[in-house]
Amino acid sequence: MTTAAQPRGLVAVAAREVRWIWRDKVALLLVVGIPLLAFSLLAATFGNAVIRNLHVDVVDQDRSRTSMTVVQAVSAAPGVNVDRRSFDLSGAMHAVRSGEAIAAVYIPKDLERDILAGRRPQIVLFYNKQYFTPGNVAATSLQSAVSAAIADLPRGPASPAFRPGPLVVEQYVLTNPALNYAQFLLRAILPTVLHVVVAIAGGYAVGSEFGSRSMNEWLAAAGGSSLTALVGKLLPYLAIFLLMMAVVLGIIHGLYEIPFRGNPILVAAAACLLIIAYLSVGALFQLLVRNLAAGLSLTGIFCSPAFGYAGVGFPVLAMSTFAQSWGMLLPLRWYIQVLFDQAARGIPEQDSIMPFMALGALAALYFLFAWLRLRAIANKPVPTVEEAAEPRRSGRISVARSLADEYGRVLRDRGAFGLIVLGPIIYGVFYPQPYVGQLIRNIPIAVVDDDHSDVSLTIVQALDGHEALEVAARPTTLAEAQMALARRQVFGILNIPAGTEREVMKGAAARLPAFVDSTYFLLYSRTLQGIQESVGSVRSDLATQSARAEGSRYRAALSVSSPVEILNQPLFNPTGGYGSYIVPAAFVLILQQTLLMGTATIGGVAFERGGHEARRSRSAIKSVLGQALAHLLLALPAYAFFLVVLPRVYGFSATDRVLELFVLAVPFILSVSFLGQFAGSWFKRRETAVLLFIAISLPLFFLVGVAWPPEAIPPALRAASYALPSTSGIDALVRANQMGASFGDVFKDWARLWMLAFIYATLAMISARFVTSRRGVNER
Repeated sequence: MTTAAQPRGLVAVAAREVRWIWRDKVALLLVVGIPLLAFSLLAATFGNAVIRNLHVDVVDQDRSRTSMTVVQAVSAAPGVNVDRRSFDLSGAMHAVRSGEAIAAVYIPKDLERDILAGRRPQIVLFYNKQYFTPGNVAATSLQSAVSAAIADLPRGPASPAFRPGPLVVEQYVLTNPALNYAQFLLRAILPTVLHVVVAIAGGYAVGSEFGSRSMNEWLAAAGGSSLTALVGKLLPYLAIFLLMMAVVLGIIHGLYEIPFRGNPILVAAAACLLIIAYLSVGALFQLLVRNLAAGLSLTGIFCSPAFGYAGVGFPVLAMSTFAQSWGMLLPLRWYIQVLFDQAARGIPEQDSIMPFMALGALAALYFLFAWLRLRAIANKPVPTVEEAAEPRRSGRISVARSLADEYGRVLRDRGAFGLIVLGPIIYGVFYPQPYVGQLIRNIPIAVVDDDHSDVSLTIVQALDGHEALEVAARPTTLAEAQMALARRQVFGILNIPAGTEREVMKGAAARLPAFVDSTYFLLYSRTLQGIQESVGSVRSDLATQSARAEGSRYRAALSVSSPVEILNQPLFNPTGGYGSYIVPAAFVLILQQTLLMGTATIGGVAFERGGHEARRSRSAIKSVLGQALAHLLLALPAYAFFLVVLPRVYGFSATDRVLELFVLAVPFILSVSFLGQFAGSWFKRRETAVLLFIAISLPLFFLVGVAWPPEAIPPALRAASYALPSTSGIDALVRANQMGASFGDVFKDWARLWMLAFIYATLAMISARFVTSRRGVNER
């Protein structure tokens, strides 16, 4: 009697992989649970697509009928909510530094009297530019409200002299006219989260063959063909993640009802290529190092910063040469371009061919490399690493001894050492590179001049002279300009209609239509700002009829056309540098995630080497404290590197009160350590921490309140976010380091971090004993 031959081929390899995914709880959680959790968090976070009710402080030094009109207009503005009335500017600055307000309006004494006298007083709008998005939204809302309030105010004495008509920029927002943040952010962030999971899953699938599974069995199921083995292994993941991509589309276009304007077939094909590319990347790193933990770490380093290099937040055209070159190697960068061009902008398919071909080339290249590497090592023995058993220490456990043991354990373990010590160094150098330019300059725009007059020539010269803009095209028709916009040759269009100079000379308002693409919010706001400021300077010159800026005739002319000067004053990040905003907060999150994964990894290492006995030993009170102190000593150099050294290297603002940063660092690092010990007490393998934690970094960043305002986050989700050290830690450290907040301003965050440290220390002590006791009950 002969036994039936085992099936061989593509189907056999794919079926073997599906069975393993179903049996391996971590794999199933990784490919299904983690993406759905991340999608749910992000969908809930951006539930309020339009930001409203940002907290604003008002300092009314005039207390007149006119100032009350201004305050009422600010209170009625949809984007802000006046919930503080400080007596002086010092109180308002304290409110902004401590987070009680995002902006402040300063109304000077004698406002009403100076308006009637034609002195053109100033109303100053202070807004927190360190918190970029909420600060800009607050500034825009306040500017509109105050401008509307002063439009009907009584003017000073009118001048009998001729006054030219004003130039008025009429803005037409293309692609996303409602400026819906969910449409902009979710469309980019959901695929970004998924691409990390895809790469990690591909790495776990291949890397597990070098450890818990058998590479020989894998190749045998493929009939000895390395190509069949690789395709069959990755095929089930391609199907699963295509379903996840369908969930992404359902959230964006179903739940949020965001319109899809382009070719769905082209976007679906691009999604397939994106998944194939990152499955191949994860597989390639595993095949290169043939060590699961090390391969996962390399995959994380390659994928995690990709959002910055993709050009979503900070545009590619403003990046350094290195950042642009590195971004070209990332499939996500090309997929995002195809996605935005088709789904958001709805441009003709032929204009998306170039990024689509680049994406396809990268997918083919990474898959080819992975296949060639697999073929090269197919017949070579898997390298074995001798793992030393967890030493059994005799005598009583002490804090000092636990500290020394843990310190040495991290230094000896390549995975934990890479995460806790080397990872922050690599991220600290690599992550900020897309943002080192800080500001966007020379944005190409098109000008359609139908007037051909001295005024129109002056406008063109002003536009070309603005630091943010470059007049890159002078088409003769709007249709030609719109074609250039669709091809990304320009990002804005200003039309100067025929008769513009005639209307100005008649004293009538001359309207200039400005068409600006809002697909990428930072490009949109910077382009519109440049156009408005350029036209505004020409308008002022015409209104003052070339009078000297410091002269009385100049001031008198301005007081007639604009009786109050509205002065916008950004705080803490006065140049508006994007890197100064995003990098300091991201640094703190990187510190949390690397330390969290490293400490949890050590828990898995201890179980691999010593089983339940090692887990029980690590849960003793003195052990937990000693291990946390070891993590504190290991993390402090990275902490100093991120918060003291690198801000000065990259030119970000940073406090000189280093001791206060250390005081804030201690509870932050300890709370992360205890959280990692608690999580690690449930893990039986070292790689589980990286598999489960690396993909949730981006959702956590938006829960902090820096990039997305707390007022726009659902209250229940905001309250739940305080369970993570990053929420209080980032808020406290950014305010203290970049905004100059005193210890009293961030005391609540500091106290919450100590509370978390106590809670997670208690859980770390209890959880290991619970898991161990449950195992004893099961055995009995």
